[in-house]
Amino acid sequence: MSSATTAGNLTREPTHSSADTMALAGIAATIALVHLFTNGRYGFHRDELQTLSDALHLDSGFVAYPPLTPLVERIGLEIFGVSLVGLRLFAVVAQAAAVFLSGLMARELGGGRLAQIAAAVAVALSPLSLFEGTEFQYTTFDYLWWVLIAYFVIRLLKTEDPPWCLAIGAVVGVGLMTKYTIVFLVAGILGGLLLTPARRFLGSGWLWGGAVLALLICLPNLIWQLRHDFISLHFLRHIHARDVGEGRANGFLRDQFVICANRLAAPLWIAGLVGFLRNRRYRLLAWMYLIPLAIFCFAKGRGYYLGPAYPMLMAMGATACERWLKPLPRIWRWTVETAYLTALVAWGLYICTAVLPLASSGPLKDFALNNNGDMREEIGWNELVKTVAGIRDSLPREQQETVGVLVGNYGEQGAIEILGPAYHLPPPISGTNSAGLRGYPAIPPSPLIVLGLSREYVEKTFTSCRLAGHNGNPYGVHNEESDDHPDIFVCGGPRLSWPEFWKKYQNFG
Repeated sequence: MSSATTAGNLTREPTHSSADTMALAGIAATIALVHLFTNGRYGFHRDELQTLSDALHLDSGFVAYPPLTPLVERIGLEIFGVSLVGLRLFAVVAQAAAVFLSGLMARELGGGRLAQIAAAVAVALSPLSLFEGTEFQYTTFDYLWWVLIAYFVIRLLKTEDPPWCLAIGAVVGVGLMTKYTIVFLVAGILGGLLLTPARRFLGSGWLWGGAVLALLICLPNLIWQLRHDFISLHFLRHIHARDVGEGRANGFLRDQFVICANRLAAPLWIAGLVGFLRNRRYRLLAWMYLIPLAIFCFAKGRGYYLGPAYPMLMAMGATACERWLKPLPRIWRWTVETAYLTALVAWGLYICTAVLPLASSGPLKDFALNNNGDMREEIGWNELVKTVAGIRDSLPREQQETVGVLVGNYGEQGAIEILGPAYHLPPPISGTNSAGLRGYPAIPPSPLIVLGLSREYVEKTFTSCRLAGHNGNPYGVHNEESDDHPDIFVCGGPRLSWPEFWKKYQNFG
């Protein structure tokens, strides 16, 4: 089939019915229900606890990320309180929307019901996509914005209606308020505009209007960054150097096959990339993948950074494969389609056993905890807070009224701040990320319950320290808290004055 013929087929207006839409909605709803039934198991992830802590101190910017995710979780706190299922609901909705939009992209590209269902299922059962529905993190909403931008770009190129640039600009602005790495997708869009016939839109006032709209939406955060000397840039440099030094950026290309997409969806997204490259109208979307890919490879990005780009590739690949199979005799076509979808779903169900908290006990739980480091980080926070409360209660009554809790990382910070009120614990004292900007109490507390720090550091930094307890969990799960921060101390104040101590204690993490 010639590229011209392929381009013609892929721009033909698809025929579809409400049944197609209902099928996509059914797939999205199914995966959402699975999350809703399982998301209440275990506990909060340490990253979720940081976001919840920041949600109690709303601002137009935070050190570790833009302000949208803490704002969403503040809304969640007001509606649901401290509820795992409730607070993760927004993440579930975001992931379901990304699945639904993936099917819609296949439809817009000319795909029939099979292509739409294949695209939606492939995205729904990809490891990264599944993970994004299990926790609320800024990556979850970032995933949705990449998919939504791709959908709007397809609509722009298909209809040649420049007002779609405003929609793209609006989502870019929201994306910049969610996660800064969306700038790499923007680089892909700009590069694609220059390298393809879509460059005609560069002369459109609608495109520049979209750019202005994006800037206006993210302006509050830009002002916050200016006021704080672009502290998030320093944070990102620090975290990137840490990730590279610890080997977290190794295996980037491997992760594109095993994390970003269902392994058996590789034929779809590879066919999709080829399809976009061969299609004159939609070639821009190939560059929206290739340019970020090149940047992340060169800059040693983490493997999952490019994950949100795969739904658009799988949508095009499903559409192209559907058309390639169409000339086959019906029995052969049905056999190939059924065999492939069955294998795709089967591998997806295997992925679910490692990514989703399907069981609260037994072999499924053990398998998930052994294969999912993020799930292990959800274990032990309630026990930690209860242990700290017990140490507080063991102090003389006069010290119980003036004690402070000083923590070493943002997970402990969020656990004490979010789960601690149930035990009447004071707010945590933390020097990590945005908590470091908020400072220490106006009346420094004494004594201090100190956790998350080594014995050597504690004895060097504070006065009159004694070991008071241990941090762990009753399940024997090995994670950062149980393995790296097992000791809890009761100490006097810092050896330096509090202002001098605080300058040294502020950190990125």
